[in-house]
Amino acid sequence: MLLNIFLIKGKNFHDLDQLDIFNYPEDIIKLENKELIRKIISGHDHGFLEKHYQNKTVDSTSTRLTIDTLVPQIINGLNIYSSYINEKIIIGLIFEKDDNPYDSKDNFEDLLNELLNTKNYCSFEDEIEIENLLITTFIDVRRHGEENIALNIYPLVEHDIGLKDSLIKVFLFGLDEVGKTSLVRRIKTGKFNDNFFQPTRKFSIEYIQEEKKGVLAFWDMPGQRSFRKKWLIGMQDSNIIIFMIDIANQIRFEESKIELWRILNQYELLEIPLLILGNKCDLINHSGENNNNQIARLKNELIKYFEFKKIEDREWTFLFTSVKNNFGIKKALDTIFDLLI
Repeated sequence: MLLNIFLIKGKNFHDLDQLDIFNYPEDIIKLENKELIRKIISGHDHGFLEKHYQNKTVDSTSTRLTIDTLVPQIINGLNIYSSYINEKIIIGLIFEKDDNPYDSKDNFEDLLNELLNTKNYCSFEDEIEIENLLITTFIDVRRHGEENIALNIYPLVEHDIGLKDSLIKVFLFGLDEVGKTSLVRRIKTGKFNDNFFQPTRKFSIEYIQEEKKGVLAFWDMPGQRSFRKKWLIGMQDSNIIIFMIDIANQIRFEESKIELWRILNQYELLEIPLLILGNKCDLINHSGENNNNQIARLKNELIKYFEFKKIEDREWTFLFTSVKNNFGIKKALDTIFDLLI
């Protein structure tokens, strides 16, 4: 499994103190660990990269980047697979210790060529562009590797409702702090951590075996604004998408509505079933009226505000949940399979 991606760049690889280093999602490669960085650099030309860089003239008029052969290295227990780009940059993947990096070779090479030479996705001069490159590459390589691994881990599942896929990809999205990661944790472990308030800043995949139904691969994507452009990348090949709303935070309803319809209007996602979860219903102030009447009225208000009835190009369902109180979670899981029939 892919754990991390990093990028090292600088005007002179000989001066390690002047290098810029970027990581996603964790800061595994750090500037202070000079011996590690030196070994990564040396692995690309047996220790002569610094001299090679100083003496070689790069054609500055060419817009095409040269992506050198990928180099596998085991350094300080890190399983690293990296490429040297245009005499200025090293971009690398870090896998779990026992993984074979060559399994990702074709996908990684093709992706770099597509992003850097076909789409000119990154100039390497802007930190936001670099961050976007790393996140995009990480998601794509992780998706390719994770789905292949899952198909080997889990046998084909055949069951009464007619689904025969061994892996059901569930893409979970929504604004930050609505409870997406807590939902996956609740489904997988049955637990809720009341002290877990730090918004997720990395994407993750969790596999959950539902007896006699299938294996759910939950793709949990961060909801901060800077990550939302990556939602569409992660949604590719999804069997179902789940949009989560914090119904206790009306201030962000308009922002949430805009992001939902931005995704629903994407041609690539036509006909993919949609489950909408109105989470944190435990925080709604209940009046003295019948609770069922209040919930029904709130549901109608949300459907009207978010214009859910305009969704005509796919099957969709709206449910209330409280991840904290474990309310509606079982029904949400059952609905996933109902929407896929």
